[in-house]
Amino acid sequence: MKTAVVQEPPVYLNLDASMARAIEIVERAARDGAKLIVFPEAWLPGYPTFVWRLSPGADMGKTDELFAKLQTNCIDLSRNQMAPLQEAARENGMVIVAGYQEIDGSVSGSTIFNSCIIIDADGRIANNHRKLMPTNPERMVWGFGDGSGLNVVDTAVGRIGALLCWENYMPLARYALYAQNIDIYVAPTWDSGETWLATMQHIAREGGCWVIGCATAMEASDVPKETPHLDALFPNKDEWVNSGDAVVYEPFGGIAAGPMHREKGLLLCEIDIDKAKASRRKFDATGHYARPDVFKLSVDRRHKVPVKFDD
Repeated sequence: MKTAVVQEPPVYLNLDASMARAIEIVERAARDGAKLIVFPEAWLPGYPTFVWRLSPGADMGKTDELFAKLQTNCIDLSRNQMAPLQEAARENGMVIVAGYQEIDGSVSGSTIFNSCIIIDADGRIANNHRKLMPTNPERMVWGFGDGSGLNVVDTAVGRIGALLCWENYMPLARYALYAQNIDIYVAPTWDSGETWLATMQHIAREGGCWVIGCATAMEASDVPKETPHLDALFPNKDEWVNSGDAVVYEPFGGIAAGPMHREKGLLLCEIDIDKAKASRRKFDATGHYARPDVFKLSVDRRHKVPVKFDD
């Protein structure tokens, strides 16, 4: 089974244009024979890197303006706004894993969540996971998710689960996925570099599964000129904002493809799903190595809502 890992930028803070670009990328990957495609964290409509680049005090007005633009370019599943990508999955017979920013219109209609969706090859939403713990200044932008998305799901290409960025440093979150017979572990992120690659390799050994890591490869010159406060955010127009470092690791093994560093395109990799289960003969973290008589983990996967209406 061929996998495509996306290492191209969206049209920053523009949902319609980014969605059109995503569909074009899916179609291109399908022509290359891919049956699974993975987009990085918050790819739709672009990771809010401004929270790391602006002062939380002096630049609060700039942050407010950029947040408002981001908010109007997020996806509301209750309004069927993921339909174009679902249709692309169905038309191309491809499983899509995509990081995106979500507005929950059924509750407040205002809070943004950092989410990861798994769309099966028939266009059905197989899982939607909201990042449990935004990292540092990300908490100025994103709300906290709950455990309802901590699922490994059957798809046309195998059993897939996903955690976002530094959630992959949370050992109990990883363990919750390992305990669900995972074949392909996807880690969409904004992180890159040697430390992150070492984490991906560790997870491949610890979980006995295929691991796909990817961040948005982006240069300052990729950011649209109409982006508010462009010069304050990206004064060096030659800067590589993120190197990408898309990578695929084999179960309990080494690199299968990548890392793809400071270049754009699709990282293609052939994946043999059967290798995952077979690799766990030596070490099965939630099986013969688990010692449940000593260690136990309880995971609350109930969806949490702030208000209940009894009419």
